[in-house]
Amino acid sequence: MPTDISTKENGAPAHFAHLREKWFPSGSGHGRWLDYAFIGAFVVAIGIGTLATEVFFTEANIKNLSRQIVSNGLISLGMLIVILTGGVDLSVGSIVALGGVLSAGMSDKVGIIPAIVIALFFGGVAGLVNGVFVARFKLQPFIVTLATMGIVRGFVFVYTETPLVSRHPDFRFLGASSLGPLPVTMIIMLVCFALIWIFLNRTPPGRATVAIGGNKEAVWLAGINVQRTIILAYVLSGVFSGLAGAILVSRLGIAQPSLGIAYELDAIAACVIGGAILGGGGGGAIGTFFGVLILGMINNLLNLHGVQSYYQEIIKGAVILFAVLARGRER
Repeated sequence: MPTDISTKENGAPAHFAHLREKWFPSGSGHGRWLDYAFIGAFVVAIGIGTLATEVFFTEANIKNLSRQIVSNGLISLGMLIVILTGGVDLSVGSIVALGGVLSAGMSDKVGIIPAIVIALFFGGVAGLVNGVFVARFKLQPFIVTLATMGIVRGFVFVYTETPLVSRHPDFRFLGASSLGPLPVTMIIMLVCFALIWIFLNRTPPGRATVAIGGNKEAVWLAGINVQRTIILAYVLSGVFSGLAGAILVSRLGIAQPSLGIAYELDAIAACVIGGAILGGGGGGAIGTFFGVLILGMINNLLNLHGVQSYYQEIIKGAVILFAVLARGRER
């Protein structure tokens, strides 16, 4: 039992700070060699890209790459929060499609910004459903999110069985506009990563999110509302997936109900490459950002060399297996 869970420190139980330091010591070298290995892989990927094709380092390709990684970056950010609680969200791809068709379908009726807000709202609702079943009813995240993946995809096809193209004149503004050298969508993604870094490292709910994956029972004994924290994680995952869908269809100019299939694979891969441990116990926003970059560069290089999509899926699956195995040996 905790020595004292009633004493508060910086808005959170004082004993919680002790528990967090015990689980995630600030000076720990846990997994450092693997982190350095993936950083080295990032540098090597840049070198290979520069040498293998002259197109890779052109301004046009870099801008294209920065736009391409935004959707996976936002999905991966939500996936990270869920993974930190010891869960997983397989419904993110379906929520991407939901956010995409809603933002495209509603933009003609209510305008761009309200349509995006609607996409975020229903993404959050889908996440809320996931969180309630996982946290309140103690069901396995894999089963819950697998079920909602099918349910949400079904709702998307009920909403529209054919691709949607918005006639709003500003529909493609978000996906195509730039602010200086950076696309606006890239700036949005960077802001989201910064906010989640602050959330995970500087707020009591964020620290609780990290700690739950390490020892859920101890967090509960420390006076933290575990159910509410887990539900919040899934809601955030849903919101980020909805935003990713809205941004993606703005860039593509069309919203297909089949959008987002297998996107959960890329998100999990980016999180694991960036240091997240499936089942909870490790991971962070900065590492996930570099995981998104590495995976985006791999995809970009494969596309530039004309590698077919199913070979890319084989490579990404192998990367996940290697990263999970390596992280598991470091625990």
